[in-house]
Amino acid sequence: MTWLLPPAIEWSKFLRLLRHPAPPPGWLEAAADLKDLQKRPLLLRWVAQHPKAPAQLRARLLARLPWRALASVAQDASAHPQARSTATERLQGLWPGLSLGERRALAPLAPKPLWRLVWRAGNAGVLSAFLQNPRLNLEGLMGLFHAPLHPAQLAALELSVWREQEAVALRVLDALDQTLPMPDTGVVLGHAAPWIRVLEPGQRLLASTGLRHPALRRMARAHANTVMDEYGL
Repeated sequence: MTWLLPPAIEWSKFLRLLRHPAPPPGWLEAAADLKDLQKRPLLLRWVAQHPKAPAQLRARLLARLPWRALASVAQDASAHPQARSTATERLQGLWPGLSLGERRALAPLAPKPLWRLVWRAGNAGVLSAFLQNPRLNLEGLMGLFHAPLHPAQLAALELSVWREQEAVALRVLDALDQTLPMPDTGVVLGHAAPWIRVLEPGQRLLASTGLRHPALRRMARAHANTVMDEYGL
């Protein structure tokens, strides 16, 4: 195999070489110094994440990559573990300074260590994008539910694919039960209605027994009794 660099070889062949598991010594460093590659951070990340990249080179490149390239490194299982870890740490540091549009674009790509930061975003659009993250599972989502819940979180959840999950409904009601007594959260009793309706009548009654907030407990029982009356139960 001939290990050349552009323009001595075509870019298509060069990109294939960037994915080769065992490049010769010095080749990755030379590739990183290509001016054309330095202008293309989404390609430069292939050098930064390569398992054979020297640690100093990896650290130098990751410090320069923009958030989108860092997200690609963080979610690529073939990347060097240190590259993934460093990329994730960089994303955590960059998150507070990202624009609303950048946050919305990053949310569905965010690695797990970033989820809690994203979940605290006070924008329903960002949260709706996050709830479409293909790596987000039921356990991971429910681990984010802590009081106080915020209206933006509830609005995003109601429009998400998680809307009809009974386990999610029960966890949301539990978090609402703790949130409603808190001052200035913006959450009101009406936020509970969609989640109560997800449950079967028997589950509503059972859920009500564990609720401490009087109005929420009465609401859950009333919804259960209404459905039971309709069906003559």
